[in-house]
Amino acid sequence: MAGVITRGVLFVHSAPRALCPHIEWAAGNVLGVRVSMDWIAQPAGRGLYRAEYSWQGPQGMGAKLASALRGWSHLRYEVTEDASNGADGARWSHTPDLGIFHAMTDVHGNVVVQEDRVRAALELADPRAMRDALDLALGAAWDDELEPFRHAGLGAPVRWLHQVG
Repeated sequence: MAGVITRGVLFVHSAPRALCPHIEWAAGNVLGVRVSMDWIAQPAGRGLYRAEYSWQGPQGMGAKLASALRGWSHLRYEVTEDASNGADGARWSHTPDLGIFHAMTDVHGNVVVQEDRVRAALELADPRAMRDALDLALGAAWDDELEPFRHAGLGAPVRWLHQVG
């Protein structure tokens, strides 16, 4: 499906001030446009900043964005790519301690766990091991670490890029 355009969001949940211009540069380099983000203080961490950037581009752009920022110390972020014609959506989550997590998502943003991972978890005799396998498939550790930073952003200003109707 060459040429299919999709949308997504880069959520930078926490970054030291010194990294902010580098994040904009890296995202702009991937997207092929100048990226300017509105950085605000992240209440969940002193000296940290947060920002969001809505993007659009060809399918697979979310993976390129996530890869461009992968492994940066002290950076917490998520990249989403909406489902589009012929492709599921996706989410990449990154924390300094856990690294990167990738999951496919449906049109509503729910994580989709592939059948083989569910079957492998069900084959585990120990219920705790089964739960651990499913938690890993769902990215529970990343959600646990990112949730305080997500929650702190709930009062952040929202910029509407388009209007429906």
